Amino acid sequence: MYAMAPKRMSLLAFCAANVLIDVEPLYFMLTEQYPLHRFFHTYIGASLVVLLILGLFISVRKLSRITYLPNILGWKQLEVMQIFVGATLGAYSHIALDSLMHGDIQPFAPFSETNPLLGIVSLDALHGSCVISGIAGIIIVVFRWNAR
Repeated sequence: MYAMAPKRMSLLAFCAANVLIDVEPLYFMLTEQYPLHRFFHTYIGASLVVLLILGLFISVRKLSRITYLPNILGWKQLEVMQIFVGATLGAYSHIALDSLMHGDIQPFAPFSETNPLLGIVSLDALHGSCVISGIAGIIIVVFRWNAR
């Protein structure tokens, strides 16, 4: 069971980065403030999210040496590089994909206020490709699961 854990945890780091980045627009939606996408929807902000995830992982790993923490999904066997890759891919792909569809994102701030990716593809094409990618991902997971 734990042989697959590093890849799953890298996926969890990927997901953690996406969720942490989207806490920002959630807050601004709940408080009805515009723009919704601010600092953490820049490449600098996303880089800080990656560092936060790495710091949390390292801290929890150290904490697990002095107190019992369950080894859910075999996270104790993970290396920092696996977490770094998952979080980095999650954070930067999040900014790139959101840049395609949200007009209030300035991904290169504070160096530039432009968003060169905005409108490069239609929303229908973007959503369609996300659905197709999701279906392909599910198929791959099912085949990998059955191969084990």
